[in-house]
Amino acid sequence: MVAARARARAAPAAICASGPEGGEQACDKGWERSGSRLCCKRNITDFFKARHFEELFPRRNDTIAHAAGFWDYPAFIAAAALFEPRGFGTTGGKEMGVREVAAFLAHVGASTSCGRFYPNPMAWGLCYKREMSPYQNFYCDDSNELYRCVEGLQYYGRGGEALFLFTGQANISLSLLSNYNYGIIGKGIKQDLLSHPELLQQNATLAFEAAIWRWMTPVKWRQPSAHDAFVGNWKPSKNDPLSKRYPGFGTTMNIMRGDRICGQGFTDEMNNTISHYIYYLGLMGVNHEHSGRSLDCADQVVFNPSSKSLGS
Repeated sequence: MVAARARARAAPAAICASGPEGGEQACDKGWERSGSRLCCKRNITDFFKARHFEELFPRRNDTIAHAAGFWDYPAFIAAAALFEPRGFGTTGGKEMGVREVAAFLAHVGASTSCGRFYPNPMAWGLCYKREMSPYQNFYCDDSNELYRCVEGLQYYGRGGEALFLFTGQANISLSLLSNYNYGIIGKGIKQDLLSHPELLQQNATLAFEAAIWRWMTPVKWRQPSAHDAFVGNWKPSKNDPLSKRYPGFGTTMNIMRGDRICGQGFTDEMNNTISHYIYYLGLMGVNHEHSGRSLDCADQVVFNPSSKSLGS
Protein backbone atom coordinates (compact mmCIF):
# COMPACT_ATOMS: atom_id res chain seq x y z
CA MET A 1 0.00 0.00 0.00
CA VAL A 2 2.81 2.40 0.94
CA ALA A 3 4.69 1.50 -2.23
CA ALA A 4 1.58 2.10 -4.30
CA ARG A 5 1.13 5.51 -2.74
CA ALA A 6 4.78 6.32 -3.41
CA ARG A 7 4.39 5.33 -7.04
CA ALA A 8 1.28 7.51 -7.29
CA ARG A 9 3.13 10.49 -5.88
CA ALA A 10 6.02 9.89 -8.26
CA ALA A 11 3.83 9.63 -11.33
CA PRO A 12 5.01 11.91 -14.13
CA ALA A 13 3.24 15.19 -14.61
CA ALA A 14 0.60 15.43 -17.29
CA ILE A 15 1.69 16.83 -20.64
CA CYS A 16 -0.04 19.78 -22.25
CA ALA A 17 -0.70 19.52 -25.96
CA SER A 18 0.51 23.08 -26.47
CA GLY A 19 2.86 25.16 -24.37
CA PRO A 20 3.05 28.97 -24.33
CA GLU A 21 5.29 29.04 -27.37
CA GLY A 22 3.91 25.90 -29.00
CA GLY A 23 5.37 22.48 -28.33
CA GLU A 24 4.82 20.30 -25.29
CA GLN A 25 5.20 21.36 -21.69
CA ALA A 26 5.06 19.31 -18.49
CA CYS A 27 2.40 20.25 -15.96
CA ASP A 28 3.79 20.38 -12.45
CA LYS A 29 1.21 22.50 -10.64
CA GLY A 30 -2.30 23.87 -10.84
CA TRP A 31 -5.20 22.22 -12.59
CA GLU A 32 -3.37 19.84 -14.93
CA ARG A 33 -5.01 16.68 -16.14
CA SER A 34 -3.89 13.91 -18.43
CA GLY A 35 -4.54 14.60 -22.08
CA SER A 36 -5.38 18.28 -21.52
CA ARG A 37 -5.35 20.46 -24.61
CA LEU A 38 -4.71 23.46 -22.38
CA CYS A 39 -1.43 24.88 -21.19
CA CYS A 40 -1.31 24.07 -17.51
CA LYS A 41 0.94 26.93 -16.46
CA ARG A 42 -0.58 29.74 -18.47
CA ASN A 43 -3.33 31.92 -17.08
CA ILE A 44 -5.06 35.12 -18.06
CA THR A 45 -2.87 37.30 -15.87
CA ASP A 46 0.07 36.39 -18.12
CA PHE A 47 -1.32 38.63 -20.86
CA PHE A 48 -4.16 40.65 -19.32
CA LYS A 49 -2.87 43.08 -16.73
CA ALA A 50 -4.52 45.69 -14.53
CA ARG A 51 -3.43 48.38 -16.98
CA HIS A 52 -5.36 46.65 -19.76
CA PHE A 53 -8.50 46.60 -17.64
CA GLU A 54 -8.09 50.31 -16.94
CA GLU A 55 -7.59 51.05 -20.64
CA LEU A 56 -10.68 49.06 -21.63
CA PHE A 57 -12.94 50.61 -18.99
CA PRO A 58 -11.48 54.06 -18.24
CA ARG A 59 -14.78 55.80 -17.48
CA ARG A 60 -16.43 53.17 -15.29
CA ASN A 61 -15.80 55.23 -12.13
CA ASP A 62 -16.82 58.54 -13.69
CA THR A 63 -19.24 60.71 -11.72
CA ILE A 64 -22.08 59.87 -14.11
CA ALA A 65 -21.42 56.11 -13.99
CA HIS A 66 -24.17 54.30 -12.10
CA ALA A 67 -21.79 51.57 -10.89
CA ALA A 68 -18.86 53.79 -9.89
CA GLY A 69 -16.57 51.97 -7.47
CA PHE A 70 -18.06 48.53 -8.15
CA TRP A 71 -16.16 46.87 -11.01
CA ASP A 72 -12.42 46.24 -10.78
CA TYR A 73 -9.60 44.12 -12.15
CA PRO A 74 -9.17 41.81 -9.11
CA ALA A 75 -12.86 40.86 -9.29
CA PHE A 76 -12.55 39.89 -12.95
CA ILE A 77 -9.35 37.91 -12.41
CA ALA A 78 -10.80 36.05 -9.41
CA ALA A 79 -13.84 35.05 -11.46
CA ALA A 80 -11.84 34.19 -14.58
CA ALA A 81 -9.52 31.91 -12.59
CA LEU A 82 -12.47 29.65 -11.82
CA PHE A 83 -12.97 29.00 -15.53
CA GLU A 84 -9.37 28.78 -16.71
CA PRO A 85 -9.44 24.98 -16.12
CA ARG A 86 -12.32 24.82 -18.61
CA GLY A 87 -10.34 26.78 -21.18
CA PHE A 88 -11.47 30.37 -20.65
CA GLY A 89 -8.57 32.45 -21.93
CA THR A 90 -6.32 29.38 -21.88
CA THR A 91 -7.37 27.48 -25.00
CA GLY A 92 -4.87 27.57 -27.85
CA GLY A 93 -1.95 29.98 -27.91
CA LYS A 94 -1.52 33.40 -26.37
CA GLU A 95 -3.22 35.26 -29.22
CA MET A 96 -6.32 33.11 -28.94
CA GLY A 97 -6.40 33.79 -25.21
CA VAL A 98 -6.19 37.54 -25.81
CA ARG A 99 -8.89 37.35 -28.46
CA GLU A 100 -11.25 35.38 -26.23
CA VAL A 101 -10.89 37.76 -23.28
CA ALA A 102 -11.45 40.70 -25.64
CA ALA A 103 -14.51 39.01 -27.14
CA PHE A 104 -16.05 38.23 -23.76
CA LEU A 105 -15.39 41.71 -22.40
CA ALA A 106 -16.78 43.24 -25.59
CA HIS A 107 -20.13 41.67 -24.76
CA VAL A 108 -19.87 42.93 -21.20
CA GLY A 109 -18.77 46.40 -22.21
CA ALA A 110 -21.43 46.84 -24.88
CA SER A 111 -24.17 45.58 -22.54
CA THR A 112 -23.22 47.78 -19.59
CA SER A 113 -22.29 50.98 -21.40
CA CYS A 114 -23.73 54.33 -20.31
CA GLY A 115 -24.22 55.24 -23.93
CA ARG A 116 -22.39 56.70 -26.85
CA PHE A 117 -20.57 59.60 -25.29
CA TYR A 118 -17.97 61.25 -27.45
CA PRO A 119 -15.12 61.49 -28.21
CA ASN A 120 -14.81 57.77 -27.34
CA PRO A 121 -18.10 55.86 -27.07
CA MET A 122 -16.20 52.61 -26.39
CA ALA A 123 -14.79 53.94 -23.11
CA TRP A 124 -18.01 53.65 -21.11
CA GLY A 125 -18.32 49.92 -20.46
CA LEU A 126 -19.14 48.75 -16.92
CA CYS A 127 -21.09 51.94 -16.31
CA TYR A 128 -24.03 49.91 -14.93
CA LYS A 129 -24.43 46.97 -12.59
CA ARG A 130 -28.23 46.73 -12.73
CA GLU A 131 -31.15 47.59 -14.95
CA MET A 132 -32.35 51.09 -14.19
CA SER A 133 -35.97 50.83 -15.35
CA PRO A 134 -37.25 47.30 -14.70
CA TYR A 135 -40.78 46.42 -15.68
CA GLN A 136 -43.09 43.43 -16.27
CA ASN A 137 -43.56 42.60 -12.59
CA PHE A 138 -39.77 42.48 -12.21
CA TYR A 139 -39.60 39.50 -14.60
CA CYS A 140 -41.27 36.90 -12.40
CA ASP A 141 -42.43 34.05 -14.60
CA ASP A 142 -45.10 32.31 -12.53
CA SER A 143 -45.42 29.53 -15.09
CA ASN A 144 -41.94 28.18 -14.37
CA GLU A 145 -42.15 25.41 -11.79
CA LEU A 146 -38.48 24.45 -11.73
CA TYR A 147 -37.23 27.79 -10.41
CA ARG A 148 -40.11 29.50 -8.68
CA CYS A 149 -40.05 33.17 -7.79
CA VAL A 150 -39.41 34.01 -4.17
CA GLU A 151 -42.14 36.29 -2.91
CA GLY A 152 -41.09 39.90 -2.69
CA LEU A 153 -37.90 39.51 -4.76
CA GLN A 154 -37.14 41.09 -8.11
CA TYR A 155 -35.47 39.40 -11.08
CA TYR A 156 -34.50 42.35 -13.25
CA GLY A 157 -31.17 42.75 -15.00
CA ARG A 158 -28.09 42.65 -12.81
CA GLY A 159 -24.41 41.87 -13.23
CA GLY A 160 -22.12 41.99 -16.21
CA GLU A 161 -23.81 40.12 -19.07
CA ALA A 162 -25.65 36.96 -18.13
CA LEU A 163 -28.57 38.74 -16.49
CA PHE A 164 -27.91 42.19 -17.88
CA LEU A 165 -28.70 42.13 -21.58
CA PHE A 166 -29.67 45.71 -22.21
CA THR A 167 -28.15 49.06 -23.14
CA GLY A 168 -29.51 51.30 -20.43
CA GLN A 169 -33.10 51.17 -21.64
CA ALA A 170 -36.04 49.20 -20.26
CA ASN A 171 -36.67 47.47 -23.56
CA ILE A 172 -35.78 43.89 -22.77
CA SER A 173 -38.22 41.00 -23.03
CA LEU A 174 -39.14 38.78 -20.10
CA SER A 175 -37.53 35.81 -21.80
CA LEU A 176 -34.02 37.20 -21.43
CA LEU A 177 -34.24 37.56 -17.67
CA SER A 178 -36.73 36.08 -15.17
CA ASN A 179 -36.53 33.74 -12.23
CA TYR A 180 -35.68 30.77 -14.48
CA ASN A 181 -32.44 32.34 -15.63
CA TYR A 182 -31.48 33.43 -12.13
CA GLY A 183 -32.14 29.87 -11.03
CA ILE A 184 -30.16 28.09 -13.71
CA ILE A 185 -27.17 30.45 -13.55
CA GLY A 186 -27.24 30.35 -9.76
CA LYS A 187 -27.10 26.57 -9.92
CA GLY A 188 -24.18 26.81 -12.32
CA ILE A 189 -22.10 29.03 -10.05
CA LYS A 190 -23.36 27.40 -6.83
CA GLN A 191 -25.12 30.49 -5.48
CA ASP A 192 -28.76 30.78 -4.45
CA LEU A 193 -29.56 33.66 -6.78
CA LEU A 194 -33.27 32.92 -6.62
CA SER A 195 -33.31 33.79 -2.94
CA HIS A 196 -30.55 36.39 -3.18
CA PRO A 197 -30.63 38.04 -6.62
CA GLU A 198 -29.12 41.17 -5.10
CA LEU A 199 -25.75 39.39 -4.83
CA LEU A 200 -25.03 40.23 -8.46
CA GLN A 201 -25.12 43.94 -7.74
CA GLN A 202 -23.27 43.64 -4.42
CA ASN A 203 -20.35 41.37 -5.37
CA ALA A 204 -18.43 42.15 -8.56
CA THR A 205 -16.64 38.80 -8.55
CA LEU A 206 -19.96 36.95 -8.53
CA ALA A 207 -21.27 39.22 -11.27
CA PHE A 208 -18.28 38.42 -13.48
CA GLU A 209 -18.54 34.74 -12.53
CA ALA A 210 -22.17 34.61 -13.66
CA ALA A 211 -21.26 36.28 -16.93
CA ILE A 212 -18.33 33.94 -17.63
CA TRP A 213 -20.48 30.92 -16.74
CA ARG A 214 -22.96 32.11 -19.36
CA TRP A 215 -20.12 32.46 -21.89
CA MET A 216 -18.82 28.97 -21.14
CA THR A 217 -22.17 27.14 -21.00
CA PRO A 218 -24.42 26.14 -23.92
CA VAL A 219 -27.98 27.40 -23.73
CA LYS A 220 -29.22 24.01 -24.89
CA TRP A 221 -27.87 20.54 -25.46
CA ARG A 222 -26.29 20.15 -28.90
CA GLN A 223 -25.77 23.88 -29.15
CA PRO A 224 -22.32 25.43 -28.70
CA SER A 225 -21.30 27.69 -25.89
CA ALA A 226 -20.00 31.11 -26.89
CA HIS A 227 -16.57 29.89 -25.78
CA ASP A 228 -16.65 26.85 -28.04
CA ALA A 229 -18.01 28.84 -30.98
CA PHE A 230 -15.23 31.38 -30.59
CA VAL A 231 -12.14 29.22 -30.00
CA GLY A 232 -13.01 26.64 -32.66
CA ASN A 233 -14.10 23.72 -30.49
CA TRP A 234 -17.55 23.80 -32.11
CA LYS A 235 -17.94 21.84 -35.32
CA PRO A 236 -21.00 23.16 -37.16
CA SER A 237 -23.55 20.64 -38.36
CA LYS A 238 -24.58 20.53 -42.00
CA ASN A 239 -27.54 22.76 -41.13
CA ASP A 240 -25.49 25.54 -39.54
CA PRO A 241 -23.99 26.90 -42.78
CA LEU A 242 -27.51 26.99 -44.20
CA SER A 243 -28.36 29.23 -41.25
CA LYS A 244 -25.23 31.35 -41.91
CA ARG A 245 -23.70 30.23 -38.59
CA TYR A 246 -19.93 29.75 -38.52
CA PRO A 247 -17.30 29.68 -35.76
CA GLY A 248 -16.29 33.18 -34.76
CA PHE A 249 -17.36 36.31 -32.93
CA GLY A 250 -20.59 36.62 -34.90
CA THR A 251 -21.93 33.36 -33.52
CA THR A 252 -21.08 34.42 -29.96
CA MET A 253 -23.53 37.29 -30.45
CA ASN A 254 -26.12 34.81 -31.67
CA ILE A 255 -25.63 32.72 -28.51
CA MET A 256 -25.37 35.58 -26.03
CA ARG A 257 -27.82 38.07 -27.51
CA GLY A 258 -30.04 36.14 -29.89
CA ASP A 259 -32.53 38.06 -31.98
CA ARG A 260 -31.96 41.25 -30.06
CA ILE A 261 -29.07 41.89 -32.43
CA CYS A 262 -28.79 38.93 -34.84
CA GLY A 263 -30.66 38.05 -38.00
CA GLN A 264 -31.81 41.63 -38.53
CA GLY A 265 -29.13 43.00 -40.81
CA PHE A 266 -26.39 45.37 -39.74
CA THR A 267 -28.13 47.01 -36.81
CA ASP A 268 -26.53 49.69 -34.64
CA GLU A 269 -26.50 47.40 -31.60
CA MET A 270 -24.76 44.58 -33.44
CA ASN A 271 -22.24 46.96 -34.98
CA ASN A 272 -21.61 48.50 -31.56
CA THR A 273 -20.77 45.10 -30.07
CA ILE A 274 -18.38 44.34 -32.93
CA SER A 275 -16.78 47.77 -32.52
CA HIS A 276 -16.15 47.05 -28.84
CA TYR A 277 -14.45 43.78 -29.76
CA ILE A 278 -12.17 45.34 -32.38
CA TYR A 279 -11.36 48.28 -30.11
CA TYR A 280 -10.54 46.05 -27.14
CA LEU A 281 -8.32 43.86 -29.31
CA GLY A 282 -6.31 46.90 -30.34
CA LEU A 283 -5.84 48.00 -26.74
CA MET A 284 -4.62 44.50 -25.93
CA GLY A 285 -2.08 44.52 -28.76
CA VAL A 286 -3.86 42.47 -31.44
CA ASN A 287 -4.41 43.99 -34.87
CA HIS A 288 -7.95 43.94 -36.24
CA GLU A 289 -6.71 41.76 -39.10
CA HIS A 290 -6.37 38.98 -36.51
CA SER A 291 -9.89 39.37 -35.15
CA GLY A 292 -11.02 36.17 -36.85
CA ARG A 293 -13.59 35.33 -39.47
CA SER A 294 -17.36 35.66 -39.24
CA LEU A 295 -17.48 38.83 -37.16
CA ASP A 296 -21.16 39.61 -37.65
CA CYS A 297 -24.48 37.81 -37.25
CA ALA A 298 -26.50 40.06 -39.52
CA ASP A 299 -27.90 37.21 -41.61
CA GLN A 300 -27.70 34.37 -39.10
CA VAL A 301 -30.74 32.39 -38.06
CA VAL A 302 -30.80 32.63 -34.27
CA PHE A 303 -30.39 29.48 -32.20
CA ASN A 304 -33.00 30.47 -29.62
CA PRO A 305 -35.71 33.00 -30.49
CA SER A 306 -36.56 35.42 -27.70
CA SER A 307 -39.77 33.59 -26.86
CA LYS A 308 -37.56 31.08 -25.04
CA SER A 309 -35.69 31.41 -21.76
CA LEU A 310 -32.19 30.08 -21.18
CA GLY A 311 -32.30 26.33 -21.52
CA SER A 312 -36.10 26.13 -21.46
